[in-house]
Amino acid sequence: MIGIVVILAVSWLLIYSFERNNLHVLGFHPLKKITALFGLGFIISCLLCFSVQVFESWLKSTHWLVNPEFKSADLLYGFWWDLKSVVTEELVFRWALLYILIKKIGVPKSLILSAIAFGIYHWFSYGIFGQIVPMLFIFIGTGFTGYVWAKSFVLSQSIMLPIGLHLGWNFTSNTLFSKGPLDQSLIVSVGGFELSSGLSLLNFMLPMIIVPLITLFLINKLYNRKNQYIKI
Repeated sequence: MIGIVVILAVSWLLIYSFERNNLHVLGFHPLKKITALFGLGFIISCLLCFSVQVFESWLKSTHWLVNPEFKSADLLYGFWWDLKSVVTEELVFRWALLYILIKKIGVPKSLILSAIAFGIYHWFSYGIFGQIVPMLFIFIGTGFTGYVWAKSFVLSQSIMLPIGLHLGWNFTSNTLFSKGPLDQSLIVSVGGFELSSGLSLLNFMLPMIIVPLITLFLINKLYNRKNQYIKI
C-alpha cells in the first residue's frame, strides 16, 4: 500500500512538472464515468477468463471442485491482494508515464513502448529471466495484453478501464480458479491429463493472444470514433 502512495506522489510530481496540472488529467473523474468504465472492464475480463477456464477444463478433461477449506475471509484477502498488485502495475505502466509519453512522441509509439516495458517486466515478476523460450512467449503474451490495456487507457481517457480489465482477469484467475501465487483458492481443478505439445500451444495462445484480440475488438467497438485519443 505504501508503494501505491509513493507512485501516486511521483505521478503528481511528474504531471505537475510537465503539465502544471493535477492528477485529474489522468481520468479520475467524473465518478459516474469512472465507475462505469471500471465495472465494464471488470465484467469483460471476468467473462473472458471464465471462458478460458472452461476451454482448458474441456481440453484436459478435468472437473472442478469447490475448496472446502476456502473461507469468505480468503475471498476478501484474494481480492485485496489482486487489487493492490493490479493498481500498482497500472499506475506504473499505464498512467502518468504513458500520458507524458503520448504528449511527447504520440500515441502509436507510446503504446508500443508501454507494451515492450510490460512484457520485459514480466520476465522478472514470473522469475523466468534467462530462460529464452519462456521469455519469448511471456514477452509476446503479456506485451500484447499490455498494449491492449494501454489502448483502453488512451481511448477511454481514464485509468479505470484498464484497472477493471486487469483486475477482472487476475481476480478470476488467481482467487477464483487457483491459477496464481495464492495456491488453492475457491475453485480447484482435479483429474484430467497432460496436454500434447500442440494442444499446450493452443491452450497458451487462447489467453495470451486470442483474449487480448477479443478485448481490443470490444474496446474499439465501444470507441468507434477515429482519433478518440488523449487530447494533446
